[in-house]
Amino acid sequence: MPRKSGPGSRGNARGPVLGAPSDVLDPYLPDNGNLGYRISRYDLELEYKVSSNRLDGTAVLTATSLGELTRFGLDLASSLSVQRVSVNDKRARYSHRRNKLTVTPETPIPPGGAMTITVRYHGSPRPIRGPWGEVGWEELTDGSLCANQPNGAASWFPCDDHPIAKAPYRISITTDNPYHALANGVLESRRVRAARTTWVYEQVEPMPTYLASIQIGQYKQVPLASEPFPVTGLIPPRLEENFGVDFGRQTEMISAFVDMFGPYPFPQYTVVVTDDDLEIPIEAQSFSTFGANHCDGSRDAERLIAHELAHQWFGNSVTASRWRDIWLHEGFACYAEWLWSERSGDRSADEWGRHYYEKLAAHPVRVPLADPTPRKMFDDWVYKRGALTLHTLRLTVGDDGFFALLRRWTEKYRYGSVTTEDFMALAANFSSQPLKDLWDAWLFTPELPPFPVIRADR
Repeated sequence: MPRKSGPGSRGNARGPVLGAPSDVLDPYLPDNGNLGYRISRYDLELEYKVSSNRLDGTAVLTATSLGELTRFGLDLASSLSVQRVSVNDKRARYSHRRNKLTVTPETPIPPGGAMTITVRYHGSPRPIRGPWGEVGWEELTDGSLCANQPNGAASWFPCDDHPIAKAPYRISITTDNPYHALANGVLESRRVRAARTTWVYEQVEPMPTYLASIQIGQYKQVPLASEPFPVTGLIPPRLEENFGVDFGRQTEMISAFVDMFGPYPFPQYTVVVTDDDLEIPIEAQSFSTFGANHCDGSRDAERLIAHELAHQWFGNSVTASRWRDIWLHEGFACYAEWLWSERSGDRSADEWGRHYYEKLAAHPVRVPLADPTPRKMFDDWVYKRGALTLHTLRLTVGDDGFFALLRRWTEKYRYGSVTTEDFMALAANFSSQPLKDLWDAWLFTPELPPFPVIRADR
């Protein structure tokens, strides 16, 4: 879930980086992502000083060219200064402007050629401003966090910033004691040297750039479960009692989602609660971040806890190939809120559906769910109409078929990239009747269809 919270370049196989419209990877973010190569691994060596918000980084990107490359682009915020770029251990020429790092290797890279791209850089990271507000690296009162969705990853490391560009990561972050540094994946080592600690994380499962994240704060580690995989909280000590209330059903929620959605896709799950308030929670691969305002002892944030957890399946493991299909993330996570409410003995999904249907009916929109436009793709109606689309599908195919479909979806496309058409095609295998009218009404027509009812002959 995002923290609702430049004329760019598109490297192509042979031509200039500043691309024509045909070079745009995704019209929703035309200045992000790059063509001409594919990154297969990120190795990030980072040093961060909390008091001065100073970041020193060395990024080593392992990549393969898709055609002959005389130059190529990487996404990197112009607020960071590049010191040196090399390609295959040979110094490369570069230019850095308008959030795009353009690299010219000493010799052209042949088609299918292996590239090791090394970028040394430094600066004071800050969020990238766009239509969705400020996203990326953000200072807290005492620490920092990353909220990258959809285009903030470049605020702290050079990357191919598009959700289809998934890769494993190794993230090493050195910061001051006594701060705890969390990054995606499994903690491989922790080394203390004088007043600084280096934390090294391995994220083996492929991850899109918008889910890469680092959280730094003076946190206490609270174990929640060790089996079937570790579940941990990182919290300010002052909030430990509230945490036991607000996140007391976290492990029950995980068990319910495993039953409904299939096996949890990562080796562990971590819940971070910052000492600052946050407008909304933030998703990252293998962990979620909440503000102190979501941990007040009232348990009022439980729907958000369910939402962020569900993203581990829908968004993090199974990731939309293009931003227009954001309902595959947010509609599914929103429906997971309703499913958890139903499973835990609160309102049923149907009751929640009727509640939000009335709100949607009172505020009609003029664009379809399957193409909500860049400015509207994180609007609340996308979440709720996406959830209602799934509820309609559930009522149409029945519970057995619906949950079998969800489990097959997360299994077939585990760690992969998908489109709306992929979901439509898979859903056809779980329905005894054609679904074209359902998709036309709920995905491709702006007008709100009638509220779904259970078919008598189902």
